[in-house]
Amino acid sequence: MGMDIAHRDYLLATLHTILGVATLLLCVLAELSIFAFRCHAALYLVPVAALLLFNRRFRRRAAAATDDIGLVDFSCLKPPRRLRLPVAGLLEHLRLIACFDDGSVEFMAKVIEASGMGNETYFPPSLHYIPPAATHADAVQEAHALFFPTLDDLFAKTGVPPSRVGALVVNCSGICPAPLLAAIIASRYRMRADVRTFNLSGMGCAAGVVGVDVARRLLLTHAISYAVVVSAEIVTVGWYSGKDQGKLLLNCYFRTGCSAALVTSIRGGAPTVPVNIRGGAPTVPVKYRLASLTRTNQIANDWSYRSGYRDEDDEGITGFTLGQGVGRMVSELLRAHLVTLSLSILPWREKLRYVLALLLSSRSRRRRLAGGGDNKLARPAAPPLPDFREAADHFCLPSSGRPMIWRLGQGLGLGEREMEAALMTFHRFGNQSAASLWYQLAYRQSTTFHFQPDQVIDRCS
Repeated sequence: MGMDIAHRDYLLATLHTILGVATLLLCVLAELSIFAFRCHAALYLVPVAALLLFNRRFRRRAAAATDDIGLVDFSCLKPPRRLRLPVAGLLEHLRLIACFDDGSVEFMAKVIEASGMGNETYFPPSLHYIPPAATHADAVQEAHALFFPTLDDLFAKTGVPPSRVGALVVNCSGICPAPLLAAIIASRYRMRADVRTFNLSGMGCAAGVVGVDVARRLLLTHAISYAVVVSAEIVTVGWYSGKDQGKLLLNCYFRTGCSAALVTSIRGGAPTVPVNIRGGAPTVPVKYRLASLTRTNQIANDWSYRSGYRDEDDEGITGFTLGQGVGRMVSELLRAHLVTLSLSILPWREKLRYVLALLLSSRSRRRRLAGGGDNKLARPAAPPLPDFREAADHFCLPSSGRPMIWRLGQGLGLGEREMEAALMTFHRFGNQSAASLWYQLAYRQSTTFHFQPDQVIDRCS
């Protein structure tokens, strides 16, 4: 069945290409005929309009014929209140730890106060000790405390038993134990013998989107009904007890959190999917539908490759370093991603407006350069941006602190309303890496009246 789905999608794509080329040739022949017979100039628009109309209708039919990916529901962990660590308590905690000198404590205090973090964030039990107990056993225990309550809530909320899960994707950047985190979950919930398990590590905030993409491909190419995507960051292994300021940033931003999402394939565009439970076959409504998924990377760029890495400092203490070029990398990646993203989600009127704005901007720039004098020394105007609010009402940005959120939001042309979910999620929970996406989605659900789940953009990769 999985191969049949893959073959069908391939045949549909091939048919779309053949018909598109044939239509293009017919339009070219029509244009030549109109030119040869010297017809009215308005007739030149007829073949072009026919080509656009055909392409639009065929794409709609092809999209309706293929399977979609739906999100049944998701859960976000709210750790127990005993793990809460206010900012004042954290700073006192840092001063009592002998490994940090006054300069390191002062640096972390400035970063935390400028980041916009609140007093309701959580640390794992191991980091509440003085000194912190950042051992492998503590990290595995933290993973258990994150995964199991979150998954228990997800299965109870959806009514889908773990035995129906055909694929499990776990995102966690900092730790890759043996047995794997995915194996720990599959064993705990006695998942079926043929469940496909995947462990993604070292991918940071982008792992949430990558995990959904992995689940999507599995659902469309294999005969499975459900996939679970679990995202968390084990803060215990990320704790750094040295003096390198680039590595101390992780202590300032990252906090405990976990999310789990249940996704399924929607056969033939059905709004609900069956759940085979003993005693009946009820249906579970699909809460969200995946409209588009676009990924962009700049791994070949040295600045991007070295923007974040785990290594040892001069004293041999292991930690995660945020490179000095991370701001520049984010800006370049954002510009590259905008090109691809705008082609797939923006409506035609906004695409035309954006192209016109680019042409006018290019024309004014050429005029300024041709004018000479002080015009050449003037600071060039920022390139125009498409208005992504024409395609979506809600946005999820990486929860990397208030300065970075504002930089990303302004780069997308967003206002404070669109950045609210990221800012408030970081203020309340800190940065949970790949799980931050789902915390922002939960925030939008709880604060927005008449929330439109089909109009959400996540920009994490």
